[in-house]
Amino acid sequence: MKIMLDFFLGHYAYWFVIILLCIGAYGILFKKNLIKKTIGLAVLQISVVLYFVSIASKWDATVTVMDPDIPLDQVANYLNPLPHTLMLTAIVVGVATLGVAFTLLIAIYNRYETLDEEELIDKIQ
Repeated sequence: MKIMLDFFLGHYAYWFVIILLCIGAYGILFKKNLIKKTIGLAVLQISVVLYFVSIASKWDATVTVMDPDIPLDQVANYLNPLPHTLMLTAIVVGVATLGVAFTLLIAIYNRYETLDEEELIDKIQ
């Protein structure tokens, strides 16, 4: 039992990411309002970003600037900056995409006066 508890507590970041991923997927799949679907998509994207950041971090590691106290042959003591850089780019692209999505939702609401998915499909047909 102790091993199982240590496993869950040792991987708390992954469990948090899984919960966020499920909340985002639930919002996308089961909500009928397009704004709620868009928010679910944003939550799902944030969970993916958190996952990549959590797998790239290490305890007691330093940035990739050469430290005279750490020999060069001990590369495990340095962080890899690439996943963090890629996720920073993903955050910027996600914010821009979210802005465009909300702009399109405003245009849809102004034209059809609804954001409910089923009503919108009926009005378009």
